[in-house]
Amino acid sequence: MDMAVISGDGVFSHTMLGAKDLDASVKFYDAALAPLGVTNLGPFGDNWMLYGKDKPAFLVVRPGNGEAPSSNGVTIGFAAVTPADVDAFHAAGLAAGGTDEGAPGPRSHLPGAYAAYLRDPGGNKICAYAFTE
Repeated sequence: MDMAVISGDGVFSHTMLGAKDLDASVKFYDAALAPLGVTNLGPFGDNWMLYGKDKPAFLVVRPGNGEAPSSNGVTIGFAAVTPADVDAFHAAGLAAGGTDEGAPGPRSHLPGAYAAYLRDPGGNKICAYAFTE
C-alpha cells in the first residue's frame, strides 16, 4: 500500500475503534459512511480496515491485546453536508446491522444542528451532524 496509514488533520492523527467482529463492522461502516463520502480504503495487515476521503483517518480494528473492545462513553462524530446525508447515514447503518441510538432530526443543543446516532455491531456509538444555519 502506497498511502500513509494515517492522515492527520491538524488536531487528530486518526480515530480508531475496536471491532468485536471485523467483518460485521466493515459491512456496517461501508454502508453507513458512504452517504458521507467516506470510503473503505482497504486493509492494513490482517486486523485493520482504513477509511477516509482521500487518505486514511478512521480505522476499525481488532484490538491488539485480543480482548473485547470497550468504548463506553466515547462517540465518534462524522461531518455531513446536508440533513439528507444524515438521514442516509442512519438508514444505511440500520440496514447494515447497526442499532438506533437517536433518530435523525434537529438537535436543540446546537444552533442549526441536524444529527443521527447509531451503535455499530460492536456497540460503538457514532453520529453524523449537518448544520443548516
